Amino acid sequence: MVDLLTPVLTANWGDERAWKLHNYERRGGYQGLRKALGMTPAEVVAEVKDSGLRGRGGAGFPTGMKWGFIPQDNPKPKYLVVNADESEPGTCKDIPLMMASPHTLVEGVIIASYAINASYAFIYVRGEVLHVVRRLQQAVREAYSAGYAGKNVLGTGYDLEIVVHAGAGAYICGEETALLDSLEGRRGQPRLRPPFPAVAGLYASPTVINNVESISSVPCILANGAEWFASMGTEKSKGMTIYSLSGHVTRPGQFEAPLGVTLRQLLDLAGGIREGHRLKFWTPGGSSTPMLTDEHLDIPLDYEGVASVKSMLGTKALQCFDETTSVVRTVLRWTEFYKHESCGKCTPCREGTWWLVQILKRMEAGRGEEGDIEKLLDLCENILGRSFCALGDGATSPISSAIQYFRSEFEDAMHTPAWELFPYERSTIFVREGALS
Repeated sequence: MVDLLTPVLTANWGDERAWKLHNYERRGGYQGLRKALGMTPAEVVAEVKDSGLRGRGGAGFPTGMKWGFIPQDNPKPKYLVVNADESEPGTCKDIPLMMASPHTLVEGVIIASYAINASYAFIYVRGEVLHVVRRLQQAVREAYSAGYAGKNVLGTGYDLEIVVHAGAGAYICGEETALLDSLEGRRGQPRLRPPFPAVAGLYASPTVINNVESISSVPCILANGAEWFASMGTEKSKGMTIYSLSGHVTRPGQFEAPLGVTLRQLLDLAGGIREGHRLKFWTPGGSSTPMLTDEHLDIPLDYEGVASVKSMLGTKALQCFDETTSVVRTVLRWTEFYKHESCGKCTPCREGTWWLVQILKRMEAGRGEEGDIEKLLDLCENILGRSFCALGDGATSPISSAIQYFRSEFEDAMHTPAWELFPYERSTIFVREGALS
């Protein structure tokens, strides 16, 4: 059993005006940067490698290894790009982190940029969250004023310019190469790889792209050491992370714990499923990951543990649904989102998500036809692994897993509308008094 720990990334979230520079420094902020600047860039990369930090944006790729891919003999400028385009349904960790403690990210940006010898760093923020954009801009201004960014950082001779860029609200721009196209002023669509961003990324130059939480985890590693970070988590999934619990839980929110904690433990912290109900199904990493059921409450929430039950840790967006929820309706809502957000570049995703929605709409209304379940599975099989990026794969995961665990509900959709089987007002968390009587 994994021990729950004192928060690290979220330690100052409850402080008064935690987003201000002086309050961040009061808790030891920018000590990791000072330590990093006393090391060579290669030593900083080695420290992050030794910590075992893996990307917190979904794929779980080792962060230090990604930094090491940058060809330092390439004469072109090096860039750091932070993916702050948090848009995955159910995911809510990066935006609260940037709101509560933007300097945690800014310090991580400066350390990471120094490690890869980058003179320019970009933070690409989801355009709809204007309040976050403004808070980050303020934090960057404070960092410049204090000498942490700009020319001659802390008198070391290192120069760094930080740009906070607001996207236009496209989910596809969470895909790293689509994000780069958007950042360059073009329509956000995935690029063909190779070349990979580490060789030819932003402006065809070597580029590191990391998630907000990944970069925000770097300052504590430099301040406390790789061994300290690696002492948390599991053998192959090191450190702490932020889990987002939402849905039919008593106290939804962000919970910081070591990788390897179980949903059962997190639900205990969150007060359990809402009173009088039981867990039916949940997503371990947002709507694009295969759903799991109450059979999986004790699966370690780390990269290997979740993969062992044929799902993905993803963004650690734990959406929990109780027995009042229609699986068919839930999957339809997610699929409508992916259909709407498909960039249209590749046929399997563009056409496949449209057809998935047509069939699921029919089934939600109780007008499913013979062979619809097999047709859904066939469509999923022809989208999975054949689309240009992971959006198509993500659209199929909840459907195929829903049929695996709740096939009977899809069979019932041949003759009975979902709203009759599962009256929608009963799954609503906030219900008008007397509405259910």
